[in-house]
Amino acid sequence: MAQQLIYFNSRDSLIRIDVSKIVYFEGDGNYTHIVTANKIKSCLTMNLSHTEEALAAQIGEHAKRFMRIGKRFIVNMGYIYMVDILKQTLTLSDNENFVYQLPVSKEALKNVKDIIVKARI
Repeated sequence: MAQQLIYFNSRDSLIRIDVSKIVYFEGDGNYTHIVTANKIKSCLTMNLSHTEEALAAQIGEHAKRFMRIGKRFIVNMGYIYMVDILKQTLTLSDNENFVYQLPVSKEALKNVKDIIVKARI
């Protein structure tokens, strides 16, 4: 599959990333942190809602591979490994090189689980 690149441009920097390598975005006020499969972390000078809009505008239909989870995260559904409602964690992994555990509310995790079960993602 050919690389599909997305660009995030700010006053001081340009970030160019292969969409399939993005594991998750984490909102932090007016900033968004991008975490990739090769463990590179980058910071955008835009909030999570603007990041979500940029994804949709640049990659269109492919933006559906990303799911907004609560107020803090947008995750690449292809990397969801485990939804643990009791421990309130979402584990993201490629089953080889990385594992990230994100703290997510029980309610948000229940929604994620339901979507995955229904869609068989």
